[in-house]
Order: sequence, then structure tokens, then C-alpha cells
Amino acid sequence: MTSKEIAKMIDVSAVRADSTLSEVCEAADIAIQFGCIAVFALPAHTPYLIDLLTESTVLAGGVVGFPGGAETTSIKKKTASELTLMGCREIDMVNNIAWLKAGRRDLYEEDVRAVVEATNGLPVKVILECHYLTPGEISRACEWCANAGASWVKTGTGWAPTGATTENVTLMKQTVGTRCGVKAAGGVRDLETLLAMYSCGVRRFGIGGRTARSILEVAEKGVLI
Repeated sequence: MTSKEIAKMIDVSAVRADSTLSEVCEAADIAIQFGCIAVFALPAHTPYLIDLLTESTVLAGGVVGFPGGAETTSIKKKTASELTLMGCREIDMVNNIAWLKAGRRDLYEEDVRAVVEATNGLPVKVILECHYLTPGEISRACEWCANAGASWVKTGTGWAPTGATTENVTLMKQTVGTRCGVKAAGGVRDLETLLAMYSCGVRRFGIGGRTARSILEVAEKGVLI
């Protein structure tokens, strides 16, 4: 697998509360330089991000419900619709952990489905925030997300202490099979980890700008798996 193939699986992220506009710009520059698939910023910074990517093939991604996922479904739907109209080509939304833990499949699936419907067919990735979930809850979330039309299930926002582990992504892939993809975010800090998760079935990775640069610079030296 070449560095270009690896880059095409990386979403460069600048989605923390303290991510500055200069870091959003840096994330866009890194993605353009290496040919990454997308860049994600917080909603208020998304118009700026879209302007930075206008002349490139890199996609602008939008985030819904960061970081807690407890907004009302109507707010999530409106945010997803606004981001889609701005020009985002993918949406990453945070699931409602309380509804998941309470077993409220009706509310949980409607929350996901509303965002899926608001994006007019764009890929929607649902962030489970695995750090706070048991294996059973991770599996349950994956089932419900796939049933509600999600294109991907994702390990975390990057705000929690952990998220992406080989155990988590293996369970997620086993649960969803071919119904949707698996994205790892929150803990992918080197090429070795990325490749280990790739072998578990992960096909997208959410990585901060400077870490993404470091991983891709190593990959450019030559990777074969």
C-alpha cells in the first residue's frame, strides 16, 4: 500500500474546541499536499475551510453534535442541512449515548435517520464515542446505525481519552459486515497503528493535521502490506 493510497483513507481533522483558524488552514494545506480525502472543522469554521479547499479535490466535511451528541434531533437535522448547503460533502455526527445506554432504539435510530435524510444522500458517519461504551453497547450502536442508514460507524470524536483500539474496530467491523464502513479516530498516532487497524477492516481514519503529516511522511519512505 503506497503513501497515496493511505492518504486517500485519511480525514484530516481540526475539530477540537481549541483548534484555531490557523490550524484549520494547516489541516487543509496538509490534506492538499498529500492528497488526503477530506478535512473536517467545527461548524463555525466550515465556510472558511470550504474556501481553503475550493481549488482542490479534497472534500470539506462537516460535523454535527460535537462533542456530546445530546442536541435535539431537530437541531442535528438543521445543522446537517446547513452544512450540506454550505458545500460539505460528508457529515460526521455524534450519537446520543444516553439513548443508546437506555436501550431507546426508537429515539436513537430516528436521530441518525434524520441526519441521513437531511444530507440528500451524502455519506454520514456516526461517532459512537467508544471510550464510554461497553462491547455490548458498541455492537448495539453499530446495529442501530446500520439500520438507520449510516454509511460509516466511527470510534470517537478525538475529545475522549481513548476511542480507536484494535478491539473496538474489530468488534465494529464484525457487527456491521458490509452494511457500512468503519472509521477509526481518537488514538491513531502512528503508521504502525494505522496499518494494524487497516488489517482489522478500517478504511477511513480521522487524524489531526500534524499527526497526519508525520504518518504520511513515514509512509512516503515505502510501505508494503
